[in-house]
Amino acid sequence: MPFKVNINKLKIFNDPIYGFITIPNTLIYDLIQHPYFQRLRRISQMGMSYLVYPGAHHTRFHHALGCMHIMQKAIQTLQFKGVEITKEEENALLIAILLHDIGHGPFSHAMEHSIVEDVHHEAISLLFMNQLNEEFDGQLALAIQIFKGEYHKKFMYQLISSQLDMDRMDYLKRDSFYSGVAEGNINSDRLIQMMNVQDDFLVIEEKGIYSVEKFLVARRLMYWQTYLHKTSVVAEIILTKILKRAKELTQNKVILHCSQSLSFFLNTKVSTENFDSKTLQTFAYLDDYDIMGAIKEWQFSSDFVLSSLCKMILERDLLKIQITEDKPQKEKLLALKEKISTMHSLTDKEASYFVFKGKLKNQAYSKLDEPILILKKDKTIEDVAEASDQSYLKALSKPVTKYFICYPKVLIDAQEFN
Repeated sequence: MPFKVNINKLKIFNDPIYGFITIPNTLIYDLIQHPYFQRLRRISQMGMSYLVYPGAHHTRFHHALGCMHIMQKAIQTLQFKGVEITKEEENALLIAILLHDIGHGPFSHAMEHSIVEDVHHEAISLLFMNQLNEEFDGQLALAIQIFKGEYHKKFMYQLISSQLDMDRMDYLKRDSFYSGVAEGNINSDRLIQMMNVQDDFLVIEEKGIYSVEKFLVARRLMYWQTYLHKTSVVAEIILTKILKRAKELTQNKVILHCSQSLSFFLNTKVSTENFDSKTLQTFAYLDDYDIMGAIKEWQFSSDFVLSSLCKMILERDLLKIQITEDKPQKEKLLALKEKISTMHSLTDKEASYFVFKGKLKNQAYSKLDEPILILKKDKTIEDVAEASDQSYLKALSKPVTKYFICYPKVLIDAQEFN
């Protein structure tokens, strides 16, 4: 490399949530500097939520560094309490949490439901980690083992992925800050100080139970107020439908102008089986700018469906979304589709891009999925929902499902659809 020079790799970042974040060693510095990781600067953390909360423009890059920072704090707390974590394990934990979201596509989850179908971002993260492990001469091997849940110290996997992991602790606090939704602001310092390990399980000491309760309530409120806010939901669905329509047109030999990397995924059916190193490298070139650039171009498409959907995002003139407790009536859906079909001479398939139904599910806590365990004073452990004296925690364990129907606002005036 002609421009490569020796530089100080022990740098710090100034983070609005935690203050100064220190890069602990040169390996982690080199991973952060790698193009795969730098790409996260161009991947939004909260997808289309900025259409509701104008401040929500923070990125996966912010989030990953924040996760690494609080993982450092968690490791220090556990080591202080006598939990054995070697220097190699410590480094592996920091690398695993730093790279846990590296496989996210543009606008977070939109890609997974449209042009990179059925390939979860965690699977792509693992592909990136394996590739980086080759480039860094096997130095990520232990981090990958922990990330996959294959390391013999199971509590380490819980720090990476559980219902009280570093990922959730950071994104709740960070998303609350940038969106301005104060209900999501949790006390991550208190939660980390109360962490311990018992019988190879990550536990929270009994005196920290109220912080856990606050965390679970904050998670529930953040989902309904931000992640599942009806405008965020309909915007992300429209984005998904834009990409699906673009792929459909491309495969029917319609030429759509966009970046080379986006064009590859529009022209190629990608699955877990054929996600090879070339596909991974192409994915690494893809970010939010490819998608927004394409949407700006496609708003002028001769295809009514694609053009209309793109303008909805650019002009923030979205579909109407109605959320109900009950499943929407099939007859209502058919009538709305027929109305829009007649209005714009659309086929039934084309009308389905504008009129559709769906459901939202929110479960703040699950007893079945890596439960949050409370370490009592007598050294026994108990599920937080049982240990808490608050009956609402049991209610938070039950999934809440709501249904929705979306259709163009032009149909609102039709009296029979009110």
